[in-house]
Amino acid sequence: GSDAVLDRLMELLREHKAYHKLFDATLIRKKHSLDLPLSRPTSFDDVPEEHRKDVEDTYVEAAREIGKLFLADGDIPSAWMYLQVIREPEPVAEAIDKLPVASDYSEANEQVMQIALFERVHPLKGVKMMLRSHGMCNTITSLDQAMGNLSVEQRSECARHMVRELYHDLTESVRRQVQEKVPLIEPNASLRELLRGRDWLLEGGNYHIDVSHLSSVVRFARSIEAGADELDLVLQLCDYGERLDPQLQYPGEPPFEDFYPAHRQFFHLLLDKDVDTSLDYFRKKLSDEPDEYDKPLLAYVLVDLLVRAKRLDEAVDVAAEHLTGLGNDVNFSFAELCVEAGRLDRLAEVMRDKNDIVGFTAALLGTPSSATTPS
Repeated sequence: GSDAVLDRLMELLREHKAYHKLFDATLIRKKHSLDLPLSRPTSFDDVPEEHRKDVEDTYVEAAREIGKLFLADGDIPSAWMYLQVIREPEPVAEAIDKLPVASDYSEANEQVMQIALFERVHPLKGVKMMLRSHGMCNTITSLDQAMGNLSVEQRSECARHMVRELYHDLTESVRRQVQEKVPLIEPNASLRELLRGRDWLLEGGNYHIDVSHLSSVVRFARSIEAGADELDLVLQLCDYGERLDPQLQYPGEPPFEDFYPAHRQFFHLLLDKDVDTSLDYFRKKLSDEPDEYDKPLLAYVLVDLLVRAKRLDEAVDVAAEHLTGLGNDVNFSFAELCVEAGRLDRLAEVMRDKNDIVGFTAALLGTPSSATTPS
């Protein structure tokens, strides 16, 4: 009968590893069993409501099976086509994690890197693969493009790895120059130790690594979580950057115009060193800024640091003044900050001042009875 024909077809497709066609055949068999049209096997347009759940379940199971069959054959891009649709990235992430980090270019590796980094399946492995095969410059460009779409944890992971890589390369380059004058230098000396008392290393505009790579990696490091081991390495990178010829110290966006000193203050706070001094530095940057257009950018950095320093009340106040008029494309939620700080009263005030009756009502409804609500 027809069932036997379909079963035999699926056997043959499996034997020949024709997995795309096997997926279609699986859906054809299900639709045939329900007396549904077979002309578009993977479409739901011709599936009546009473059969939709049944066909959807078959679709998900088939996609899962086909994805795993492709993974078993080492075809990660084809597997991702199916597992992406059913939102099951974990098997693909595991497969990518097991891959060796190859230094040679291949189209397959290129596709895997795109999936790992830009599809957010395994960004850290994507960065490692890209560094090995494409080098630091291309990796920085790609990570710059991808960073905004990554989770907080993924951004931190990628930034930590970039810091370790650049720190290693820079330290080795500096060590080689020091050994020309001091052959018996301690082999495990840190960058900080290598630089100490050796101003001649950077005389005459000398440098030991692409300075644009240095500034990019220091900028990425702002995504690293407080207390991480790599933050001390970043401070050493900042120390090196501050010693560069001023012509090689490119200014950043506000409040990081004075690039390396500003970042040193930022990372001191994350290492719980001189927290008040660091906060005062960025408070002054905000209060001294004459351009109202730039103030939200400065306020965003200050609020980020205040949250990380657990100064939530001040973070709410700064955000209320500068960050409540931002568009939806900005990765900041004043409402979420108020909830985290237990300051729904402040949220209600701001919503009332903005004539946002929906936001005002939501804030009132969410305000605990002990909180003071505006009248």
